[in-house]
Amino acid sequence: MLERLGRQFGYDERSAALLVLPVFAVLMVVAVYPIIYSFYTSLFDIVLTRPWRRPFVGFGNYARIFADPLFWTAVQRTTVYTVVTVSITTVMALFVALLLNEAFPGRRLLSALILLPWATPSIVNGLMWKWIYDPGYGLLNGILVQLGLLEKYIVWLGDPDKTLFMIANAAIWKQMPLAAILLLVSMKSISNDLYRAATVDGANVFQRFLHVTLPALKPGLMLVLVYETMISIRHFDLFLIMTQGGPGDASYTLSWQIYVETFRNLKFGIGAALSYVLALATFILSYLFIRGFGSKA
Repeated sequence: MLERLGRQFGYDERSAALLVLPVFAVLMVVAVYPIIYSFYTSLFDIVLTRPWRRPFVGFGNYARIFADPLFWTAVQRTTVYTVVTVSITTVMALFVALLLNEAFPGRRLLSALILLPWATPSIVNGLMWKWIYDPGYGLLNGILVQLGLLEKYIVWLGDPDKTLFMIANAAIWKQMPLAAILLLVSMKSISNDLYRAATVDGANVFQRFLHVTLPALKPGLMLVLVYETMISIRHFDLFLIMTQGGPGDASYTLSWQIYVETFRNLKFGIGAALSYVLALATFILSYLFIRGFGSKA
C-alpha cells in the first residue's frame, strides 16, 4: 500500500505530508483527544467526592440537564446576553468602521486608540467596570449624580433587572473595536467604481450604503457575527469577576453553570454534558450565520 501511495503522490506531496504530520499529531493530542474524552466523561456519573464510583449512565446526564429548571434559566440568561451583546457590538462596529473609512485628519491615530479596549486583558476589563459600577465610589454614579440625572447612588450590579445589561456593556466595550476593524477591512476591498456608478445613477448616501456597501459587507458581517456569537455565548470571565452569577440567578448563564457544576459541585459528568450542549448551540448558530451570509456573499 505504501508503494502504491508513493506512486500516486509525487515528491512534493510526500514532502508536504511529512512536514504537516507533526502539526497534525500535536492537534490530535491537544485538541481532538480532549474533545473525545470530554464526551466520554459526559456519559458517566463522575463526582469527585466519590472518585472510585463512576457508573455508566449513557445520556442520563443530558436528561438530568434538560429536566433541571435552573438549566432553562441559564439558557434564558445566555440568550438575552448573547442577543444584546452581539447585536449592539455589530451595529456600533458598523458605524465606527464607516467613520474610519472616511478621510479626515487623525484617522490613523483614532484607529490605534480604538483598539485599546480590545487590547485590554479580560481580567483588567472586568475589574475596571466593576469599579466603575461600584455603588460607593463608582465613576458612573459620580458622573450621573453630578449631572443631576440621579438623586443618589445606585447599586448597579445588585439590581437583577440591570445586572445582565451592565455586564453586556462591559463586553461590548471590549469586543467592538476588533469587530470594527474586521468590517473596515471588508469596506476597503469595495471598489470605488461601484460608488461612482451609483452616484451617476442618482443614488444618495443612504442608497449607496444600502445597495453597495451592505451587500459587499456580507463576508465581513458573517465573520463578525460568528466570532461575536462564539465569544458571547461562552463568556465567563466577566461573570466570575463582576457578579459570580448573582444577584440571585440574574446573571446565571450556561458558562457559569458549567463552572458551578464542575468546580464547585465537583460533578464532572454533568459539567462535561453541559459543555457539549453549549458547544452544540455554538455550532448551530455559527452554521446558520455562515449559511445565511456566506452562501450569498
